[in-house]
This record gives sequence, C-alpha cells and structure tokens, in this order.
Amino acid sequence: MIVKTKKYQLDTGTYIKIGLGNILKEQWWVVLIALAIASGYFWIASWWWISMAILAYVLYWLFWVIQFAGVTQMEQNKAIFERMAYEIDSRQILMKINTKQGMPVKWDMIKKAEIKKDAFILTMSKAQFIHLPFRIFNSENERKFMETILKRKGFTA
Repeated sequence: MIVKTKKYQLDTGTYIKIGLGNILKEQWWVVLIALAIASGYFWIASWWWISMAILAYVLYWLFWVIQFAGVTQMEQNKAIFERMAYEIDSRQILMKINTKQGMPVKWDMIKKAEIKKDAFILTMSKAQFIHLPFRIFNSENERKFMETILKRKGFTA
C-alpha cells in the first residue's frame, strides 16, 4: 500500500521551531556548561560569573536561531519550503513537487521519528526533518498505516 498525501508547504516558522526543539533535545547538556561557569560565583564572589554564563547561553541560542533562520533564506534550500505531496510506502518516502520532479528519502536515512499530537516528525539530522501534519493524510486509515510503518521500522513502540 502507498500513502499519497495532499500537497503541503512547510512554514518557515514551523521549521525554525521544530529545529530549535531538536537542538534542545540533542544538546541539553549545554545548560550544564552555563551552570558550571555560573558556579564560579562560589569560588570568587562576583556577579560577573552569573552574567557571563547567562550571556554565553543566550549567545549559543542566538547562534542556532540565526542558523535556522538562514536556512530558510538560502536559495539551495527553497525546495524544502515549496508545496509538495508525499508518497509513503515501506521502502521510501517520495517527496514530489509535481508529477515529474521528486526526491526519494530511504527509510535508513531517518534517524528518529516522533508522533506529536498533530503531526509526524521524521528527523534525519539536526536541521533536516520531514514534518507531516495529520491533516495532509486523506483518511484516518492512511495515518494509521503510517504509524504501522514507523512501528515496523523500529521508530516507535
């Protein structure tokens, strides 16, 4: 069986939000570095330790916000934000811009899959993922088949 979805365009705001969420989940330990810097206050009592730790942490997040916002503006990444339909089966996910243009994504390229309250998120790397909202599926059976594929591939329990 092949699941054919309605056309969907990934919003740049959604891309940035999901990308920053991926960074937060993968690099949660960065806050420990900021706390270690701030704990210098107990060694030499100066508010500079705490203020510099906060500044470093804010600059770290600002770096990632700029990275994800920059991806949305680059010419070679415009295809990610175009309206496309998806054809999903047990071999691959075919991202189709039109009937003649498309890109296959093999399941072994997917590192992690999440089922959110309103979408599937298939993560390939920190900045590469496929966001499939439930509303683009034509029926509830197609959405359940997608869940079955994710279970068979070992992405969900």
